[in-house]
Amino acid sequence: MGIVNTTPDSFSDGGAFLHHDDAVAHGFKLVAQGADIVDVGGESTRPGASEVGLQEELDRVIPVVRELASATRVSVDTTKAEVARQAAAAGATILNDVSASLAEVAAQCDLGWVAMHMQGKPRTMQIDPSYQDVVAEVTAYLAERAAFAESLGISEVWIDPGIGFGKTAQHNWDLLRALPALCELGFPVAVGTSRKRFLAEVLASVDDNGETIEPEPGDRLEGSVATALLAAEAGVSMLRVHDVGATVAALAVLNKLNEDNEATTSVDRETMETVKWQ
Repeated sequence: MGIVNTTPDSFSDGGAFLHHDDAVAHGFKLVAQGADIVDVGGESTRPGASEVGLQEELDRVIPVVRELASATRVSVDTTKAEVARQAAAAGATILNDVSASLAEVAAQCDLGWVAMHMQGKPRTMQIDPSYQDVVAEVTAYLAERAAFAESLGISEVWIDPGIGFGKTAQHNWDLLRALPALCELGFPVAVGTSRKRFLAEVLASVDDNGETIEPEPGDRLEGSVATALLAAEAGVSMLRVHDVGATVAALAVLNKLNEDNEATTSVDRETMETVKWQ
């Protein structure tokens, strides 16, 4: 899933694709790089972000959705029911819902639904996030949301642990380590780690003056790709990323390694069977 932010204030690329033509061109570029889905959003969900009015979000999102939907599968990243409805009418087929509150809308509009976990709201979510057991709490919440969505008749239900949404860096790492268990719930899992702040802490360097320098969002590629591969190996079905080309290339290498391992395992199994019957 490639990201198209039609916003002035997103944490990584705010303002770069605010204008319609730039957003559409970027969407087509992501498809050319290998994106299966393009996720279009018109309201930033970065920590501390302010809310956007309905009409402004519609103006940003709907024309872009309509144009991209002619060439690829499009999801709409919104927490507003009316934006979701109009995006569906414009050709979107997935509702990427960071609030996990719009299941009824997804059912009414026959949209796939991505239910994400978030503690609090974007404006406040990073003010001292706290859990007794982050893995257990996030897992239970997503299981409940997914079951509710199924009860409404939604046939395509995704769950997303919400990396960086009301979590400390340690919470994020704990959730990434627990991805295999989350995948065992039986619903396809979506994960977005791309360019997020917790990666900067690991990728930080020390300058000549002894000052710690954390890379800016656009310079966190290595951490983004590494965590994408970790998620893929854990069984995650959808990766929401800014850097589609690099992620697709890394996944191709991983898939080749896995294919070779499977082929080797099959040969070893056949050899063992031959030895056993001799």
